[in-house]
Amino acid sequence: MQIADMPIEWQRDGRAAVPTATVLARSNPTLVGLIGSGIQLSRMPALHEREGAEQGLTYIYRLVDLEVLGLDVEALPQLIVAARRLAFTGLNVTHPCKQAIIPLLDELSPRAGALGAVNTVVFEADGRLVGHNTDWSGFAESFRRELADVPRRRVVLLGAGGAGAAVGHALLAFGVGELSIIDTSTARASQLAADLCGRFGEGRAIAPRDLARAVDPADGIVNATPVGMANHAGMPVPCELLRPDLWVADIVYFPLETRLLRIARELGCRTMAGGGMAVFQAADAFRLFTGLEANAERMIEHFETLSALR
Repeated sequence: MQIADMPIEWQRDGRAAVPTATVLARSNPTLVGLIGSGIQLSRMPALHEREGAEQGLTYIYRLVDLEVLGLDVEALPQLIVAARRLAFTGLNVTHPCKQAIIPLLDELSPRAGALGAVNTVVFEADGRLVGHNTDWSGFAESFRRELADVPRRRVVLLGAGGAGAAVGHALLAFGVGELSIIDTSTARASQLAADLCGRFGEGRAIAPRDLARAVDPADGIVNATPVGMANHAGMPVPCELLRPDLWVADIVYFPLETRLLRIARELGCRTMAGGGMAVFQAADAFRLFTGLEANAERMIEHFETLSALR
């Protein structure tokens, strides 16, 4: 598929459209945060705050770590109320809240509505909470830069949660012929496959139960699960299923080189780490929060500096 044939939102530099209400830059200060579990190593605070400072903003980014607070997704309504009272500009949302937060919002962007997953929430001036998805465009831009020339007749996607929905959409938009979705919940994998087929055509996504049989004819594997994160150690796919002719992508970025990517690289696989997706989704979220264009190249340089320190 050529870039010109991709969805309208991707044609606009791969960025989610900014609502009219947020086109004008917001007045200082900008207070945002990230809600998720096990996110203490996240580079989002430093990444956002540095870009805010570069643009002359008083920009504050806070972590709301459910694991540290001893909470779960059931606490989301109270956390949203607290964020409203504290005059937050917006929130980023990560595992395990990308789908659970949807019933608490007043409106979804067309892309977030289609994907059924939200990773960015904007607190509009009129009090509405609007959910967006910048994961899909973040992954798509990273893939375009790093793996645009790889074969993609058949690809295996690990994970059918909020991140998996975004990544699956981006992969099919890039012309993957058949996407095999594997998840610990076969029902969730089947539902995502059905949703993707509804948007891209019958047979474009399937939900096989046998991982080995799915990987055998595949050109590539994408991990869209939290397995491999610093607090979710492990391999999302058995080592013996990897082979040199596969390309392997991981959306996890802390650590930047997961065990999956290290082993794949040592086998000779072409790999893509999660850093690019993290930066490009952050750049899109920054624009939604502030109404100002983020300098993505500058953010990449800062991310690389942060990564070198850890």
